[in-house]
Amino acid sequence: MEKYIPEIRSQLRSRIIEVPSVIYKASGIKVFGTRIKSLLFSTDVSVIKNNNANSIIAVYPFTPQLSITQAILEVAPVPVFAGVGGGLTTGRRAVDIALQAELMGAYGAVVNAPTSNQVIRKMYNRIDIPIIATVVSECDDYKGKLDAGARILNISGGPKTSKIVKQIRDEYGKELPIIATGGPTDKSILETIEAGANAITYTPPTAAEIFAGVMENYRIKTEK
Repeated sequence: MEKYIPEIRSQLRSRIIEVPSVIYKASGIKVFGTRIKSLLFSTDVSVIKNNNANSIIAVYPFTPQLSITQAILEVAPVPVFAGVGGGLTTGRRAVDIALQAELMGAYGAVVNAPTSNQVIRKMYNRIDIPIIATVVSECDDYKGKLDAGARILNISGGPKTSKIVKQIRDEYGKELPIIATGGPTDKSILETIEAGANAITYTPPTAAEIFAGVMENYRIKTEK
């Protein structure tokens, strides 16, 4: 029998982004005592402030800047896993950014797929928060990343994500924490969870997309 969950809402906070409920079928990952099943993939502070995800994964396709990390940490009501580079930004700079992110309160440092194992090892020896290593294909050297000090794998393999998750889960057993992209539907999310993902990243609609709907409602009310 499903448990009844009482819910409190308000008029001013009714417009929030809700992650797909199927995500909560995942086991979750406990990080510093907090159980995390859903990660919202965004760097938009208005979206980060108005959602019900367990945490935020803040990675972006630009050189990591501490001002961005600080802004996200200031508005996020939940743990933040901060991108620290590893592609264009690598070596000592990436390690230094990871340390600063830790000192500002990030729960984890996310490194890009091209990050070398040497950089991961140096980062592991420098910071206390877990390193989350991104894996984009079954040919990625995830074993080397784990041996170098990555504590969590973040699988982002497009349509092959669930296959990659299952391959790694079969190889490493239940102990390895795995985050993965769930895809666009409840079916694809559930497939990823059943393949072995402990937590799911969810890409929300943009603020512009949400606002377009709001403006359309305003127009309808005005025409009435």
